[in-house]
Amino acid sequence: MSQLIIENLHVSVEGKEILKGIDLIVKENEIHALMGPNGNGKSTLLAAIMGHPKYEVTEGSITFDGKNVLEMSVDERSRAGLFLGMQYPQEVPGVTNSDFLRACINARRDTPISLFKFIKEMENTIAAMEMKPDLAHRFLNEGFSGGEKKRNEIVQMKMLKPAIAMLDEIDSGLDVDALKLVASSVVEMQNETHLGLIVVSHYERFYQLLQPTHAHVLIDGKIVKSGSIDLVTKIDQEGYDWLLKELNITLKKEESKPAVSLGSCAAAVRSK
Repeated sequence: MSQLIIENLHVSVEGKEILKGIDLIVKENEIHALMGPNGNGKSTLLAAIMGHPKYEVTEGSITFDGKNVLEMSVDERSRAGLFLGMQYPQEVPGVTNSDFLRACINARRDTPISLFKFIKEMENTIAAMEMKPDLAHRFLNEGFSGGEKKRNEIVQMKMLKPAIAMLDEIDSGLDVDALKLVASSVVEMQNETHLGLIVVSHYERFYQLLQPTHAHVLIDGKIVKSGSIDLVTKIDQEGYDWLLKELNITLKKEESKPAVSLGSCAAAVRSK
C-alpha cells in the first residue's frame, strides 16, 4: 500500500519559516482536502513535498513507501510516484506535449513505451478530457487558456499514473462543465489505480464532487483541525472565524482575507 508520511515538517522560504511542524499521513485510496486562508502554507507544503528548491526543509521528515523523500531529486520523486498538479502551470516553448509526456513515461520504464501504444493512450486521454485533438502537437501550455492548462495537468496525471497526487487549486479558472469533468476524471482514476490525493481548493463544490475521506485546516503553518467532509461543509457555511475563536488564533493582518465561500469556481515539470 502506497503511503506518504510527513512528520514535524518545518519549511522556510528565504529565511522565513512558513511551515511550523506539519504531521500528515496520506495512503492510497484516500482523498485529503487541505483548506485554510490564503498565505498560510498550503502551496508551500505541496511544493516542499515535490522538492522545489525555493523551499528549505529545516526540520522533520517526508517518507514515501519507506524511502526518504528529502534525499531524492525532483525527478526521482516524480519517478517514485509523486505528482504535483500546479496552480500556475508553466509554459515551455519548443517542447510539445507528446514529447514531454513520452519522455516522462519512458523515464519510469525499463523499456521505452511503444510509439503506437503511447499515441493511442494519449489520444484517448485527450478525448476523455474533451480537449482539442491537436493538443499532442502543441508546445507545453504555450498559448493555453487557464482552463486548458488545468485540464492539461490532469492529462499528465492520467498518463503518468502516480501513486500519490497533489492538486494545487486545480479547479480555479474552470467553468462548471470543466469542473465536473476534472472531478469525474480524478475520481475515475482513483477508482482504477487506488490513487491517493492531497487537494487544495477554496471551493466546497469541488470537494463535494470528489468526496474527500479526510479534511484538514492549515493556519499559520500548522494543521490546526482535521475531520471529515463535514468540516468542509462547516467552513463553507461559517468561514474560519469560528475556528480561530475556538483555538484562540489571531491571523497576522497581511494574512487576513475576506471570507470566501467554498462554492464552485498537474505536475507541469520544467523541461530542460
